[in-house]
Amino acid sequence: MRTWFITGGTPGGFGLVYAEAALAQGDQVAVTARRPSELQEWAEPYGDRVLVLQLDVTDAEQVRAAVRTAEKRFGGIDVLVNNAGRGWFGSVEGAPDETIRRTFDLNLFAVVEVIRAVLPGMRARGDGWIVNMSSVAGRVGAQGFGYYSAAKFALEGLSETLRQEVEPFGVRVLVVEPGAFRTKAFAGFQDEPVNETVDAYVPMVEGVKAAFVAHNGKQEGDPERGVRAVISAMNAPVPPQRIVLGNSGYDVVVAMHENALAELRANEELSRGADF
Repeated sequence: MRTWFITGGTPGGFGLVYAEAALAQGDQVAVTARRPSELQEWAEPYGDRVLVLQLDVTDAEQVRAAVRTAEKRFGGIDVLVNNAGRGWFGSVEGAPDETIRRTFDLNLFAVVEVIRAVLPGMRARGDGWIVNMSSVAGRVGAQGFGYYSAAKFALEGLSETLRQEVEPFGVRVLVVEPGAFRTKAFAGFQDEPVNETVDAYVPMVEGVKAAFVAHNGKQEGDPERGVRAVISAMNAPVPPQRIVLGNSGYDVVVAMHENALAELRANEELSRGADF
């Protein structure tokens, strides 16, 4: 029986889908949320196999306290799922400073804090999984979500290096890159104001917002199938380093890599000519 520590357990998101999948295979789960009262009814049927923790992942002290509590309750953490995160729309030039900072605080720096809190226990036991929820936007830039893409690109790079550093200790790292999935991720955009500071980008940003609002509830991705794919990847004889989830996301990422490779080869002479 493994113990999972899952951030971002807000109902309607990937977090609880991960938790339910872990519980279905006989594991135990610590789930965090800003408003743990929302999870009380959900958690009751599972009894002692579920621990719900109040956590704002951008608060480093809360992160360390939550990890200590989970380790004390269950004896250790075997699987960490860094699921908490979200994006705010805005142009690269005109997004408010506050939006930029909270985007990185939530999607990158908070993940770092959770990883650093969980890793000592995993290293001591010589085993563990770190599952970082990235996005297709962490491989292909998303117009109107430049800072979300930037934070996810950074998470991808962090995960690459982390994988190399922790592998000798028996800890594995998997990056998950979902496309559009039918969670509540888009629901909050309806009432969110456009706080764009540069008028020239307002039509673009409003168009991006409208597209997300219109697509809410129509996303092609099935969260339950997505999580099953992640668990299958973790259990594979040779686990992948990353997995893209969803048809549209897969096609976008494949096209990006093919175009990048073609461009790289087209400029091979320039690249190789830069040496002495």
